[in-house]
Amino acid sequence: MENIKRTLVEYPYLEKPVEIYERECGHKIVFAYKASSLINISSWVKTGSINENDENNGISHFLEHLMFKGTSKHKAGEFDRTLESRGAIVNAATWKDYTFYYVTIPKGSDDRNFKDTLELHADMMLDPIIPDNEIGEPFDLENPNITTKRERHVVIEEIRMRKDQPWTKVYNQTNQNMYTSHPYKRDVIGTEQIISTITRDCVLDYYKTHYTPNNITTIIVGDLNPDEIIPLVMKEFDFKGRKNRTNRQYKIDAPTNTTKYVETYSKINTGFLMFGYLGAKAIDIKTCTILEMLALILGQGQSSRLYQELIEKAEKQIFNVVSTDYYHFRDGGNFFIQANFKSEEKENAINLLKEQIEKIYSDRITEKELKKAKKKLKAGFAENSESVSDIAETIGFYMTVCNKLECVEEYIKVIEEITLDDVMNVAKDYLDVNKAVISVLMPESYKK
Repeated sequence: MENIKRTLVEYPYLEKPVEIYERECGHKIVFAYKASSLINISSWVKTGSINENDENNGISHFLEHLMFKGTSKHKAGEFDRTLESRGAIVNAATWKDYTFYYVTIPKGSDDRNFKDTLELHADMMLDPIIPDNEIGEPFDLENPNITTKRERHVVIEEIRMRKDQPWTKVYNQTNQNMYTSHPYKRDVIGTEQIISTITRDCVLDYYKTHYTPNNITTIIVGDLNPDEIIPLVMKEFDFKGRKNRTNRQYKIDAPTNTTKYVETYSKINTGFLMFGYLGAKAIDIKTCTILEMLALILGQGQSSRLYQELIEKAEKQIFNVVSTDYYHFRDGGNFFIQANFKSEEKENAINLLKEQIEKIYSDRITEKELKKAKKKLKAGFAENSESVSDIAETIGFYMTVCNKLECVEEYIKVIEEITLDDVMNVAKDYLDVNKAVISVLMPESYKK
């Protein structure tokens, strides 16, 4: 009998604790009870572009596509056809710290949907055959003599579509310049050159290296009995002695100690710009929560400072769009301020954004702004506790990026305890207006 470590975690807004089962092999199973007509089954893998290099950049995303191309038991397409015919939503996603695969499907009148979904999902996770005919033959981008187009062409077309998007261009320039050596500097989707030539052996080796028991967390959310389903999950996820690996740790780059300015050009009519700052590790719940609050206060929604001051109340219309984002990553998050502006007003646009950032320190945020940000964060968490898919995604994030679900127990309490001084200190530490990476994308006519 396999030894299992069972842990209970109090999850805000759920009526029962979430159950975590840690197996001897390292595989983790998480069950969250949610009264619903739907169930969600997902598996999160602790790999993404963080485990890539200049030779295989994009392989995590490429493998995500290829995982659906059949197993020894099920032919390519059978997974999707079987589940979608029963009303399922089937999808996957790759990001810097993780790749995850999920199915949301009606519970049905018996456990048939759950059992069939689990069997197909586990089989895909453990036995993808990644056939050459589904990958497509390698080719030279300069001389693409191709007879059949397969999955590598699908991904290359995705890369080409993104290359034409101004926001993607300005984000990639900012992202690359915030780092010198950390793998976060690379674009998750990779490059045409790599995807056009990468081999099946390389993809399979990457799969075997990273899709190990200790790197996979399987999450079940729905109106189910854990005493009945956990043994089924363990049975289907039979790793047959697959060895674990020690995940490589990376030292995060130090933030720039001065303004780093990058300007590029494209076939556009208006200007795009982005301020980028390195943030805290995802496990630092308090600091990351404050950075989320600052993003809300500064630039999320029409009541935010940036929208009100630079668009709504502006005497001169310089900005078309202005907003903020905070991204959570294992080794350190990213804070972004982004804007679309009239190209002839570039210097004004940059200076006005700097002024708004400096006001965080000089004018401080108000108690009213802090209360509103707290309310929004708590409401957002409550909303994400309503659907089985959102619950699964939140659990997956904490288990994979923070490496422990217990962080979720602290979240609401952390929000409530944050003070104005806490926000001021984090703003000073992380959003120094003179230590930003500033990336600007201008029309080609401005190129000197």
